Amino acid sequence: MAASDPHQAADPEAVKRHPALFRAIRKRQNPKLRRTDITITDDQAVKRAVKAASLGNAMEWFDFGIYSYLAGTLGHVFFPSGNDTTQLLSSFATFAVAFLVRPLGGMFFGPMGDKIGRKKVLALTMIMMAIGTFAIGLIPSHQSIGIWAAVLLIFFRMLQGFSTGGEYGGASTFIAEYAPDKRRGFFGSFLEFGTLAGYVGAAGLVTLLYALLSDAQMDSWGWRIPFLVAGPLGLVGLYLRLRLDETPAFQKLEGGTAHATEAADSVETTAKGDLAKIFRDYWPTLILCICLVGAYNITDYMLLSYMPTYLSDELGYSETHGLLILLAVMVFLMLIINQVGKLSDRFGRKPLLMTGMLGFLIFSLPAFLLIRQGSIPAITIGMLLLGLSLVCMLGTMSAALPALFPTNVRYGSLSVGYNLSASLFGGTTPLVITALISLSGTNLMPAYYAMAAALVGVIAVACMKETANKPLAGSPPSVETTAEAEELVHSQTPDPKF
Repeated sequence: MAASDPHQAADPEAVKRHPALFRAIRKRQNPKLRRTDITITDDQAVKRAVKAASLGNAMEWFDFGIYSYLAGTLGHVFFPSGNDTTQLLSSFATFAVAFLVRPLGGMFFGPMGDKIGRKKVLALTMIMMAIGTFAIGLIPSHQSIGIWAAVLLIFFRMLQGFSTGGEYGGASTFIAEYAPDKRRGFFGSFLEFGTLAGYVGAAGLVTLLYALLSDAQMDSWGWRIPFLVAGPLGLVGLYLRLRLDETPAFQKLEGGTAHATEAADSVETTAKGDLAKIFRDYWPTLILCICLVGAYNITDYMLLSYMPTYLSDELGYSETHGLLILLAVMVFLMLIINQVGKLSDRFGRKPLLMTGMLGFLIFSLPAFLLIRQGSIPAITIGMLLLGLSLVCMLGTMSAALPALFPTNVRYGSLSVGYNLSASLFGGTTPLVITALISLSGTNLMPAYYAMAAALVGVIAVACMKETANKPLAGSPPSVETTAEAEELVHSQTPDPKF
């Protein structure tokens, strides 16, 4: 019997000759599931975990949102006088600096989260992120201390980026490991609800400041207010995270009981938190993760971060004009994002992700042609075309990405893959688009850039496996009720042919 691949169909004659052997092979492939192996989730604990993780994510994107929306003002405050394009490029270059250190943060915090637990690391990243954002609001201007203003800005942006390197991977892992298998998409969508909430909070506050203050007041002290708000927000998020227990999946892995599934058996030999093993053993999945996140991040930052700058600097609208329209679009996306998460639980992650990628591939150019028309209805319709495509990814990605990796390396692998991609493609998006418009002379470059990213995304989604309604790799099943657990155990009866 030379069948080395246990998944190949067995020869019926061989089965008759060696029934006991084939029963043993089948048992190894599908070990008997015991009731004690199955995690029954606590609904209140799941909601607390979702709230704490989502608030941290909201704070992260509040920070990046205010920096993006204040890019023009920050260019005046922190960089020497020059033409507006040079100052804007300098401001966006500093925005991108935070992303350069994000992979280092991911490599540091990710494996740590697999070793000592998700909760402790998420509390640490929250503290560092709040300190970095709050400190930016205290930096003197270039006029006061010269080049040291830009140096301090870059330093605290790097601190933000380093801490953020452990944030998304940990937060998405935290929610995914708390949520029941059949509702992982719904609960995961709240993480990106937090993303939109952070952007909405930033856009709303910056819009209000632009409306109430003069340009001189904004340059003098008004820009500081959104950064200083991050301090109290960080303390609230830290309090919520410290009240949580460790995720059930990590607790079972710690206790050595997470071996009831084939996926768990296949990863038992991989040490937790081993960065070298992540690159050596999981590089194909890392590449897939980088491609998915790259396509998602380029389109995300292009619409939610760069668009107000595009409308004001490239098309000549006032800052409040673009922010108000984007604010309305984001509020609409917040209203439907959880429904998208439910759809991904019902129809699968791949159909929703593919819809979003194809939406950007097909509608980016028509959307920007509409936006260039200049009327409020045309801009709104153009942004909605992009927003509806984006929300298909926003509502699905936070459940799809953690499922790519097994439990014992999930935090580390996702943090490394996500932040490498975010560094290369996400944070550089405003800088690259601004530079491409300057070089090419066409303000349709954002559309072309988004289309190229979406094409990569289409290929990546086609290559990924469907993970909806399945246990996370390396973890036993997770259900909502005892009745579901009993039904699952009873469904695991061996095939009578063996």
